[in-house]
Amino acid sequence: MNEPAQGAARSLVLTAEEALLDELLRLAAAAGVEVDVAPDPVAARPRWQAAPLVVVGDDQAESAAGQLGRRPQVILVGLDRADVSIWRRGVALGAEQVVYLPDVEHWLVERFADAAEETGRDALVVGVMGGRGGAGASVLAVALAVTSARRGLGTTLIDLDPLGGGIDLLLGAEDCPGLRWPDFADTRGRLASAALRDALPERHGLTVLSWGRGHVVTIPPPAVRAVVSAARRGGDAVVLDMPRRLDAATEEALELCTCTLLVVPAEVRAVAAAARVALGLTAVTADVRVVLRGPSPSGLGAVEVSDALGLPVVAEMDSETHLDDRLDRGEPPAQTGRGTIAAACDEVLDDLVSATRVWAA
Repeated sequence: MNEPAQGAARSLVLTAEEALLDELLRLAAAAGVEVDVAPDPVAARPRWQAAPLVVVGDDQAESAAGQLGRRPQVILVGLDRADVSIWRRGVALGAEQVVYLPDVEHWLVERFADAAEETGRDALVVGVMGGRGGAGASVLAVALAVTSARRGLGTTLIDLDPLGGGIDLLLGAEDCPGLRWPDFADTRGRLASAALRDALPERHGLTVLSWGRGHVVTIPPPAVRAVVSAARRGGDAVVLDMPRRLDAATEEALELCTCTLLVVPAEVRAVAAAARVALGLTAVTADVRVVLRGPSPSGLGAVEVSDALGLPVVAEMDSETHLDDRLDRGEPPAQTGRGTIAAACDEVLDDLVSATRVWAA
């Protein structure tokens, strides 16, 4: 699973200027991270290459440039805007950014936090949308998340459809303690991935963000971006159950997706409806794939559906006996790893994992 390693390297702050050090430590604390501190290049050398981020005070820039090798993720920080010679020292140091305090306080907080959560891998983000109403998109989204978790991957399932009834019901997680979407409606900016993971209900080895049972709450696009981005930074896979309408919040989520799965029943009218949905989807996101749900009453197959939609069919699944009864009991699809839905999920995940540089199962 994509968990931070114990004893992972901390960011390094290199400065002997007490006022600057106090400010940088305050910003690191605001980011919720601990940093290593070195007053000079000699003390910094053992940690120089291993630190995910190095913040160098201008008082040490010249000596660091002469004694320490080049490396990425170096920020040079000054306090005196009138001293333009800092740019020359930044070039000599090989700094990626030269900044001044207090101008960039919020930005530095985010950089400290990002460095602490950096894993070197990108989580897979899969959106799932129905080609028409009742296509089975929520069932596939749950099954895909359950399959991912069953593989040992850190998985978050996010319900983005406020009118879908609550995807936690399909997991039997409606009574699990934790936050729901109304609690995140006012979220802006950066959300810590660990805080999100700890706040959400957990069921069947995955975390889930669903809707409450109260009034429908509109989630602004910035809140959607903050939550999905945090889930992506803090795990291996994120599955999004998407509404069919392409409002601003949905488009925000689609921009973060690795790919989007369009669930299409193998029926002529369903394919016609899905063609309209696909037209809007492909205008927002490039990678759209079809999961075909059978059986077809007229023998409509993957080739015909792919040709009609202009999209690849990556998996097919048939209806399963007693599925509705199991869902009403809170028994999620693909839980046992058997059946056509589980097989489709395995096929989709195998295809996506082989095409990305993320985790090994």
